[in-house]
Amino acid sequence: MLGVEFPICAFSHCRDVVAAVTNAGGLGVLGAVAHSPERLQSELAWIEEQTGGKPFGVDLLLPPKYVGAERGGIDAKQARELLPEEHRAFVDDLLARYGVAPSADPPRALGGLNISPKGYEPLLEVTFAHNIRLFASALGPPPADVVERAHDKGAVVAALAGTTEHARRHAAAGVDLIVAQGTEAGGHTGEVATMVLVPEVVDAVAPVPVLAAGGIARGRQVAAALALGAEGVWCGSVWLTTEEAETVPVVKEKFLAASSSDTVRSRSMTGKPARMLRTAWTDEWERPENPDPLGMPLQTALITEPQVRINQAATHPGSAARELATYFVGQVVGSLDRVRPTRAVVLDMVEEFIDTVGRLQGLVD
Repeated sequence: MLGVEFPICAFSHCRDVVAAVTNAGGLGVLGAVAHSPERLQSELAWIEEQTGGKPFGVDLLLPPKYVGAERGGIDAKQARELLPEEHRAFVDDLLARYGVAPSADPPRALGGLNISPKGYEPLLEVTFAHNIRLFASALGPPPADVVERAHDKGAVVAALAGTTEHARRHAAAGVDLIVAQGTEAGGHTGEVATMVLVPEVVDAVAPVPVLAAGGIARGRQVAAALALGAEGVWCGSVWLTTEEAETVPVVKEKFLAASSSDTVRSRSMTGKPARMLRTAWTDEWERPENPDPLGMPLQTALITEPQVRINQAATHPGSAARELATYFVGQVVGSLDRVRPTRAVVLDMVEEFIDTVGRLQGLVD
């Protein structure tokens, strides 16, 4: 279906990781929800040049529910104008308490999440102007016109699901591939574990093929996913500590030192529950005396510029800003203990998968 040697799909916001996985025999998928059309055009052209016709994909967020949906969506400027003063004051105070100095320059115009039709339509135009093999929709079933346009371009349509009911909706929408993502996964995720979710989804949507996601970074876990009925895997967190990853250095260091117990599902980054590294940032948003996170995309508009300042301040020795630094990552972070080339990660997964299947075959024999 995908034209790949290995059934490993790699979600990453980093074009270098996408190209490296595709060149290693898997399928790199570029997460582009925060890209401008110009940046997406540049990145897809670069990936095409680096991969020489090998297959790759693009992932966007197409949620049915978000702030401003009743008026067709809001842009980044409109989102900033809707931010409550209470939330602005809380973030300012939080940064001050952790030694993050105010910006010396006026806040630059940072992009937001392109989650409404008016926001993602320009990205779709760029995406379908390229020879992508897969288009993935996260946070909701893709609209019928998007499915039709993808199929007209010869692209496979995938959708991520955190529950069996979500998976059924995706199948009814005509997707070709469903990603059953367990709660272990990094980023936006539900509450059902991968071990439970994958076989439920496989049975519910057959004959639509399923990829397993959540807690997968090794060949043994790939073998387990296939044993559960999946046709392949969808991985994200494992690429965050690779040589090619654009992960902020201080965050990458924290990932390498973290255990599998050091993540939490929090609304503090996007307004929807997403698994990330637990830090002072997530703890502060959980305190009952502090305001609740805003809905998507207002929360992103609120925290994008402060997050840039946090990551900048965290580079200074002894800075308390390091306590705030966080990013999306799954529970498998506890297995990420060294930096490796992306290609080596792919091939190590394949080698361990082969060894695992051979061991199981020996038990059967």
